[in-house]
Amino acid sequence: MASSSTKVSMKLLIDTKNEKVLFAEASKAVVDFLLNLLCLPIGTVVKLLSSNGMVGSLGNLYQSVENLNQNFMLPDQTKDVLLNPRAQISSTEISGFLTDNDGNDDHDERIKLYMCNNKCNFQVAYDNTTKCPGRPGYGGCGYSMTNEVQYVGNKKVAGKKTFIHNGFVKDVVTFMVMDDLVIQPMSTISSITLLNKFNVKEIGTLQEKVVEMGMEEGIKLLKASLQSKMVLTSVFIKKTK
Repeated sequence: MASSSTKVSMKLLIDTKNEKVLFAEASKAVVDFLLNLLCLPIGTVVKLLSSNGMVGSLGNLYQSVENLNQNFMLPDQTKDVLLNPRAQISSTEISGFLTDNDGNDDHDERIKLYMCNNKCNFQVAYDNTTKCPGRPGYGGCGYSMTNEVQYVGNKKVAGKKTFIHNGFVKDVVTFMVMDDLVIQPMSTISSITLLNKFNVKEIGTLQEKVVEMGMEEGIKLLKASLQSKMVLTSVFIKKTK
């Protein structure tokens, strides 16, 4: 995961009269970060926003799983799959502040399976805290399935993550990010067209402002993107509560 101290910057064009961001001038790093939001599993989104004002009931659902005793889960399932899901698309170099995937993960991490000391019916589990169910008809032996056995063979292709090492977009142009997160390549002509679209009459009311975006701003941006069409304004001008 990118360090919480990692920062990327972008330049905002602000209509000071209406206290609104018209658009932002953004680099590849910023656009890669925004696109990386689309890769986040819903469980990761809930986890990030639960302590920052999660809207709706998904936060309650997440909390319910946290409070649920592992004994109520199937032997081959753990709560971690739901509480700390991993994106199927992950990146090690882009500014993915919000992903819990560790960029140093071994891409070919082997599957771990566990068996009890008595090797009852040669049954195995993914979780080494699972109690052995025992041989059919004889009840459990009482041991936890803590003896690791090695999985032999190929992993499922469907379970393999796609790692993107250089982000998503090319580093050849500057991008324009609208207040509602519409992204497009930036040009002088498009900027002038946008000023007309926003009906800006007084150029003197426009102000440029360079802002930095790190973990804190990233979480606010994620939250605002689920609630508003004025994302940049709510995060950088009218601070979200």
